[in-house]
Amino acid sequence: MTAPASASSRLVKCIEARPVRRVSGRATLPGDKSISHRSILLSALASGESEVRGFLASEDCLASLKAMQALGVRIEQPDPARVRVRGVGLHGLKAAAHALDMGNAGTAMRLFAGLLAAQSFDSTLIGDESLMRRPMERVARPLREMGADVRTHDGKPPLEIGGGRRLHGIMYRMPVASAQVKSALLVAGLYADGPTTVSSPAACRDHSERMLSSAGVRLDTNGLVTTVHPPERLESQTLEVPGDFSSAAFFIVAGLLGAGPDGLLLENVGLNPTRTGLLDILRAMGGRIEVENPRSSGAEPVADLRVYNSALQGIDVPPAAVPLAIDEFPVLFIAAACARGQTRVTGAEELRVKESDRIAAMAAGLEATGVVHEATPDGMHIEGKPEGAAFRGGEIDSRGDHRIAMAFSIASLRAAKPIAVRDTANVATSFPGFVALARAVGLDLAESSVAGT
Repeated sequence: MTAPASASSRLVKCIEARPVRRVSGRATLPGDKSISHRSILLSALASGESEVRGFLASEDCLASLKAMQALGVRIEQPDPARVRVRGVGLHGLKAAAHALDMGNAGTAMRLFAGLLAAQSFDSTLIGDESLMRRPMERVARPLREMGADVRTHDGKPPLEIGGGRRLHGIMYRMPVASAQVKSALLVAGLYADGPTTVSSPAACRDHSERMLSSAGVRLDTNGLVTTVHPPERLESQTLEVPGDFSSAAFFIVAGLLGAGPDGLLLENVGLNPTRTGLLDILRAMGGRIEVENPRSSGAEPVADLRVYNSALQGIDVPPAAVPLAIDEFPVLFIAAACARGQTRVTGAEELRVKESDRIAAMAAGLEATGVVHEATPDGMHIEGKPEGAAFRGGEIDSRGDHRIAMAFSIASLRAAKPIAVRDTANVATSFPGFVALARAVGLDLAESSVAGT
């Protein structure tokens, strides 16, 4: 039942995750969020009409779609997962009549910063309360090096971008591996007066490079160094968006903790090698995850995953795996709490500047549910409990972070009592069908709204 809210309170969405011990069947994951953002942006810059199939109609991705419409791009959506974009070419965007609201989408804000820095008109990028607290100098600084006029407020949004600036190709060494920053610079490099080169200290997602190449843009890649050469045009294309590996991650861990004898089958999962660090980590912990029916979905590798109940062992997570699993650490911490021995994560300070401080948010949730752990500036040490209930149950504040909320929902597979997760509205930003899909494979999740301040 929904509780009445007073005039000074708001309704806060919650998920109650009741203890279960088994998941089974099959699940088809929604489209990849990272690819969906990029598909809208690059299709808008192409010459001619592009079609995106498997588009993720989440709040985050719809923010990118609406921003492009505000910039004068004609976009049709015959059904939620299919989008037609009538590209306006590299120089066909028009000034928006208002600030572009990116909602909770940090990816969209950084990608659009790179795009708008090269336009002839002024723009402003804003977002929700969470996004307005996130650091943006990491993308603004190199864009300024290219000659852009990008202003932040104490390093955070709103981003105010002056138009009419001539961009120069640069060689930029990222201090931290970030696909969002790299992609923003590659997009800005489409408009530069010469090649733009981005060097990363470690591997990170390469969806932008794959999509740019398929649109006819010349890219040179040498290890962790990528150079984009300004094109005359981008070719329109049909883009196939695979299932989101970051969404699959929650069900991969669910299968390892509670799959029946036939395993849990996850269909059409994107297996881009720059995204699948979690698979390597979980397999090193003893997880049995089998790849079936490998194939391609456009420029991206795809397969089905069959996940089996597994006895997990704590490990020291290799630092090289961290950038390839950075979004999956909340649910990895849940798996670690159910493993034998200690799991140690270092080199993951990037978790501090996500939708929430994910190290602090997960530490608070683990404390509330009785898991022995130690938070560190750049990671976490977790003492696992492989037998019985690793989580005693309790109440979790997700801090409005969708991945924290979904991670503790999966913890119900090893919980003694229900886990009540507060502030779960932002689950819709990346995975609007999460609760329904979780129920379909056997989790017992109940949604409600309560009064909150």
